Amino acid sequence: QVQLVESGGGLVQPGGSLRLSCVASGSIFRINAMAWYRQAPGKQRELVQGITNANSTNTADSVKGRFTISRDNARNTVYLQMNSLKPEDTAVYYCFANVVTLSRYTAAYWGQGTQVTVSS
Repeated sequence: QVQLVESGGGLVQPGGSLRLSCVASGSIFRINAMAWYRQAPGKQRELVQGITNANSTNTADSVKGRFTISRDNARNTVYLQMNSLKPEDTAVYYCFANVVTLSRYTAAYWGQGTQVTVSS
């Protein structure tokens, strides 16, 4: 069993910054890719940024130059630094991890989501 717990969401004014964190715990042998997704009301869930265990990243065009993903493999943690936030960044942000468990079973896991609201 693997759990992902996000933190760091909240209300911020346009132009402000937030830092999201996601900690993975449980029966983890290795974490492959980690990522942040988001889902705004009435829209599909979309990839924001992803990062491999070799620190290769991919980024949605809408957040390039504003958001930065990073990870701490020793702490099984992924971060999302969000700068220059815009109202259209308002969404529930979900952490994702592709995990190899102690029983060598590979599966995808999701966090419960954290709300980010950008509004004046």
